[in-house]
Amino acid sequence: MKARIDKLKSLNLKNYGHDFLLTWDKSSEELEATLLLAEVLRERHRLGKSNRVFDSGLAVSIFRDNSTRTRFSFASAANALGLAVSDMDEEKSQVSHGETVRETANMISFMTRVIGIRDDMYLGEGHSYMKEVSEAVQTGFEEEVLHNRPGLINLQCDIDHPTQSMSDLAMLSNHFGSLEALRGKKIAMSWAYSPSYGKPLSVPQGIIGLLTRYGMDVTLARPEGYGLIPEVVALAGKQASASGGSFKQVNSMDEAFEGAHIVYPKSWAPYHVMEERTTLLKQGDKPGLKALEQLCLANNAKFTDWECTEAKMKLTHQGEALYMHCLPADITGVSCKQGEVSAAVFEKYRCDTYLEASYKPFIIAAMMFLTGVKAPISALNKLDD
Repeated sequence: MKARIDKLKSLNLKNYGHDFLLTWDKSSEELEATLLLAEVLRERHRLGKSNRVFDSGLAVSIFRDNSTRTRFSFASAANALGLAVSDMDEEKSQVSHGETVRETANMISFMTRVIGIRDDMYLGEGHSYMKEVSEAVQTGFEEEVLHNRPGLINLQCDIDHPTQSMSDLAMLSNHFGSLEALRGKKIAMSWAYSPSYGKPLSVPQGIIGLLTRYGMDVTLARPEGYGLIPEVVALAGKQASASGGSFKQVNSMDEAFEGAHIVYPKSWAPYHVMEERTTLLKQGDKPGLKALEQLCLANNAKFTDWECTEAKMKLTHQGEALYMHCLPADITGVSCKQGEVSAAVFEKYRCDTYLEASYKPFIIAAMMFLTGVKAPISALNKLDD
């Protein structure tokens, strides 16, 4: 812990800011600080030490989509830092009566230290909504309506899932020994078959948008037509070039797995489908949504062989690549008839995926800490006092 705290002291955190919305908006030092502090908080928790840096205040969560890991990780992180958790149910609020985003943001923020939002259902909407909330609380603070400016944490939007990708990065850093050890490692971020449609793009985009910054060889594998947001794909290519790594797209799962040190087989809906789905959702076009679903499921069914199997795992580096997943995975013969991963592969790496998920409460706690505390190092030292 001392070595990590000493490293934290050497990093420039003056511009960390109140919000954590997209990983590519954060500097390398700010990302490293998040990882280091998460490890310190994790170790302190393991040793039974208190991490209560706040003596009062709320952590407000707004979930516009279902969640298990992220919802409980947010609540756990807030509680560990000394904040009470309030989960905002928009159906029970005045939002349905026309209350504006600006008004809602200020009304929930009078004694709030952090706001966490998951809004990944509508392409082009989630990130925009988070920015609107951020601007509203900033204005409320500047106008002296709010005593404190609450921090805002992206718990998953249409573009990025930073708490997930940062947790994955923490897992990889520990698995391989350090961030520097990731340089030259190959990861296959691959589409995988699922008997459902409409899964967000933010997990694969989060992975290619973060890991390309660490000199890794990142391969995005997908069937023809299952593209991601073009701007994020272009960003991944630029970051890979700048970091000395590589980024490429292939249309073969086998090719992506060949020699890979890490595999991340995860289903998502095609970019153009999510665009159409967003339009239909806004219009309330239920017949249109049903027709789109049937069309997409039929198209998915063409690629049932895009499954992470024991045979495909043998193609990886020494046949022992690390299998990763944000969970829940579609497990063939367990959670569905046919899915993203075989039961044998998932069971072999089950504890690894649970460990991967276990970093998330501490990553979120670190984000809360760094966005909400003016002097994080001093506050950290005071915990032991």
